[in-house]
Amino acid sequence: MRFWHAHATHPDWRMALSLALAQIDAQRRRGAAAPTLGLLYVTDHYAGDAEALLDALRRQWPGVAWAGTVGVGVAAGGVEYIDEPALALMLAALPRERLRVFSGAQPLGAFPTHTALVHADGTTPDLGELIGELADRTASGYLFGGLASSRGAVLQFADGVLRGGLSGVAFSRDVPLLSRVTQGCQPLAPARRVTAAERNVVRTLDGEPALDCLLRDLGADANHPRAALARIRATLVGLSDPESDAATPRRAGLFGVDTRVRHLVGIDPGERSIAVADRVEPGMRLAFCQRDVAAARRDLVRICTEIREELSPDTEPARAEGALPVAARAPRARRRRAAAPPDAAARMLGAVYVSCAGRGGPHFGAPSAELQIVRRALGDVPLVGFFAGGEIGHRHLYGYTGVLTVFCDAPV
Repeated sequence: MRFWHAHATHPDWRMALSLALAQIDAQRRRGAAAPTLGLLYVTDHYAGDAEALLDALRRQWPGVAWAGTVGVGVAAGGVEYIDEPALALMLAALPRERLRVFSGAQPLGAFPTHTALVHADGTTPDLGELIGELADRTASGYLFGGLASSRGAVLQFADGVLRGGLSGVAFSRDVPLLSRVTQGCQPLAPARRVTAAERNVVRTLDGEPALDCLLRDLGADANHPRAALARIRATLVGLSDPESDAATPRRAGLFGVDTRVRHLVGIDPGERSIAVADRVEPGMRLAFCQRDVAAARRDLVRICTEIREELSPDTEPARAEGALPVAARAPRARRRRAAAPPDAAARMLGAVYVSCAGRGGPHFGAPSAELQIVRRALGDVPLVGFFAGGEIGHRHLYGYTGVLTVFCDAPV
């Protein structure tokens, strides 16, 4: 199996595509296996030309199955293109019987799905339930991907240009991969149990008024909540299901992988309640949190380290905290190294990285800073991705996270 990737920016999509095609030609050797799968991510500047762009790719590589979506930014290698006209594409020479592009118009049918790359429109009704149902149809229960993000047309590529719903690529068990979720927020205090809630309104946490708990975590005066509005607007909430212990940080200052970060959308000083941008039920765990650059950088390094060490033969097997492995074996113990060992790098065939549109280089302190962290940790593996309106990992829809998935040369 071989993977090739390319990326380019230009006001004219035709020029950008020509630059990308030249990069692919330079990578592919004479006699190389013909590609069967193509991943295409474009910034919203090219959304209006999506049909023409996909037609040009089909003419260039007849018989390739295409999947992808639009984002406010795209990524490839160690480069991020945010708020500029750009595209990133990847070609893979996978056996055709091991993959299937799917959408509402092209269902999976009887394909033996082990895991799936998923793109979705965030306005799709009951999206969370649809993601869960799709995860249930896979043998591993694992999905990875994200929601399209655009200031204009929201579209997806799935052997055509689509709008609405879910689409992506299903893979059989014979396509080995490893995937991890990295969180970008830091909890302000330990999680509390939701003891009274109705739809998206949380009334009490551990029997106390939810607003009082919020103000205490912020160090604000409970009698003057309006004086803390600026800090409240910068505060988010981490939610996890009743049966999960992920709301209690497994690593110092970081959430577990089952915690979904959501916006805090309102407070009611009279009722002493808060409103959250998700449905909340009694028994769930809730922790107030804020975005934190240092924590996000540490956690991104952590997941890259776990992946490269899982692919290294000189480490003892151990369960890595917060991991979401697709393979049956547990991740190997973490042992920090300055660079990816050659044997681990050789086993990485290609990668997909989906990050929140609220992260990216500006959040990490410099242009392309987030992708540079990934590249330094993994090496020069072919990688493409996009900046999403929500990230999909396992069966959950996340926010302010990154989902890194690496295709491997053999099962791990």
